Amino acid sequence: MAYENIIYQAEGGVAVIKFNRPKALNALNPALMDEFGQALDQVKFDSSIKVLILTGEGDRAFVAGADIGYMVNLSPLEARNWSAKGHEMISRLNSLPIPVIACVNGFALGGGTEMAMACDFIYASENAKFGQPEINLGIIPGFGGTQNLPRLVGKGMAKEICMTGGMISAQEAKEIGLVNRVFPADRLWEETMKTAKLIATKGKVALRAIKQCIDRGYDVDLRSGGYMEVDAFSLCISGPDAKEGMSAFLEKRKPSFKGELV
Repeated sequence: MAYENIIYQAEGGVAVIKFNRPKALNALNPALMDEFGQALDQVKFDSSIKVLILTGEGDRAFVAGADIGYMVNLSPLEARNWSAKGHEMISRLNSLPIPVIACVNGFALGGGTEMAMACDFIYASENAKFGQPEINLGIIPGFGGTQNLPRLVGKGMAKEICMTGGMISAQEAKEIGLVNRVFPADRLWEETMKTAKLIATKGKVALRAIKQCIDRGYDVDLRSGGYMEVDAFSLCISGPDAKEGMSAFLEKRKPSFKGELV
């Protein structure tokens, strides 16, 4: 499928979606969001894909936010639909059964930070910048920033970031728990792909179970989360990947996982 506002690639079990509006610092607009949704469907229905990476085209931005030129004249109803569309895409990204890595190669502001937070974890270059600057425009985050940010960095820090509208560095983002790892710009893609390829060697069923247990268990009490883990563990061990993994361990060889999501 041909795209104009994103670049889609897939090889060796790893898919890559690049936001591709570099002249606009990859700002989000309706056309890009529509194509992003189509690419998510490609990933979802391609059983060969085990890991997804999101990144931005060019060396300046992951996603510098939503396109202000598009938003400036929105009516309240149009603004509601735009925000709802953003939430829908974030939800679809977050609900993919495979691991998703954000490779943040520059500005990740507003919708960029929100898009990155919907991934399972974030790798960033040393020159990356994060923030929720919507307050500077007289509005608030509209793609989940007020909900997802406090869950990652705590209420106080989230309020400070959203209320001041300032940018924070990649290192600061790592210190508050928003970013997992920070790399020099010339090593970011290599390190991200190294992790993606490592994860792609694991069993899909176990990867999905880990993602679901952590995500769903985070919003319930510890006992209920424990029940989820018990059920997921028992389902995993009954599948072919568990048999292969444990046999490979006993036979002192590398496992070859081929279990599929059903």
